[in-house]
Amino acid sequence: MVTEVTDETFERFVADNKHAVIDCWAAWCGPCRMLSPVIEELSQERGEIAFGKLDVDQNRSTPMKYGIMSIPTLLYFKDGKLVDKTIGAYPKSALEERIDKLTA
Repeated sequence: MVTEVTDETFERFVADNKHAVIDCWAAWCGPCRMLSPVIEELSQERGEIAFGKLDVDQNRSTPMKYGIMSIPTLLYFKDGKLVDKTIGAYPKSALEERIDKLTA
């Protein structure tokens, strides 16, 4: 399951989960729409990871804090700390490799 996060809920979501992946996206973004079903699929397969979606048009503070200049951007957190970031619509296999490193 993918949880919708906002500027107000972002920090709590990351802090409450040992491993978290946040998909920073916008409704008008074609690559974001391509990536969305992949994120949903990964969320169902990888129960040890908390997946969140942050709409960058509706939430401006968090993208500024993390220097997000392009979308889609995925932020990977471990124990509340940002450990990796990907920019662009990667294939599922590449995202799985990143997630494997996150949980290693």
